[in-house]
Amino acid sequence: MALAQVCGYGAKEFDNAFGKDVTPSLAEIEVYTGNFVNNSLLMKPPYSNPKEVLDGYEKGVDGIKINKDHGTTTLGFKYNGGVVLAVDSRATGGQYIGSQAVKKIIEINDFLLGTMAGGAADCVYWERVLSKQCRLHELRNRERISVAAASKLLSNMVYNYKGMGLSLGVMICGWDKRGPGLYYVDNDGTRTKGDVFSVGSGSLFAYGVLDSGYRQDLTDLEAFELGRRSIYHATHRDAYSGGIVRVYHMSATGWKVISEEDCKDLHYRYAGEKEAFVPQVDPGAAPHQL
Repeated sequence: MALAQVCGYGAKEFDNAFGKDVTPSLAEIEVYTGNFVNNSLLMKPPYSNPKEVLDGYEKGVDGIKINKDHGTTTLGFKYNGGVVLAVDSRATGGQYIGSQAVKKIIEINDFLLGTMAGGAADCVYWERVLSKQCRLHELRNRERISVAAASKLLSNMVYNYKGMGLSLGVMICGWDKRGPGLYYVDNDGTRTKGDVFSVGSGSLFAYGVLDSGYRQDLTDLEAFELGRRSIYHATHRDAYSGGIVRVYHMSATGWKVISEEDCKDLHYRYAGEKEAFVPQVDPGAAPHQL
């Protein structure tokens, strides 16, 4: 109850949730939340219409305004050799950098990966729940869950809390009997299948590099470098992205870590390559005229 007191969550709010004039016991909380026995169920906010009340706080009521500031860059794309995921590692709260070492690729199982964008706690919690559900599916059916089914499970779970404050924008990628798969899932339960995704505050910069170099027939090395360079350029232009640039590869044998490099090291490497590059000019060519 200490956290509730610090946050100003007093007896009145508990009365609304439990219909009593006393602070509930731990046993009562277990009954109402469901989270202790079923990870995919959480206690909803203690209001008759949680979505309406929480929307009000985001717009500003009673002098309180919840302002969600997000910052990250994640990307994933399919090509003939599988799926490449690349992410940065910076965690921010507004303009404050909380960490430079966040692992934004979550290893669900040997053939499934998830990325993090949005609220770190929400992403980690729900993808861990997804990992449990995927393992249960494997035990029940004696075969690995498909990428489509795993993404649908996550979408269904978070849809139950649509409009209640969750913050997720994740990619689920993997390899199953159909081959490589890549899906985007957000906190509203939206689920989209695609070949190229980038999520986060630096995604526009990453898309600029991806669009210029992406094609289906990339070699493995070209694909890894495209993902790495896309995240680097996002960290260079977006103040909310940075830290370690991680690249993973998903193939028929499972996922593999390709590289983990500091964006500062990449900056000096690419700067050196740019200085060493000398464009070839044909001396006999006519001068360019506007």
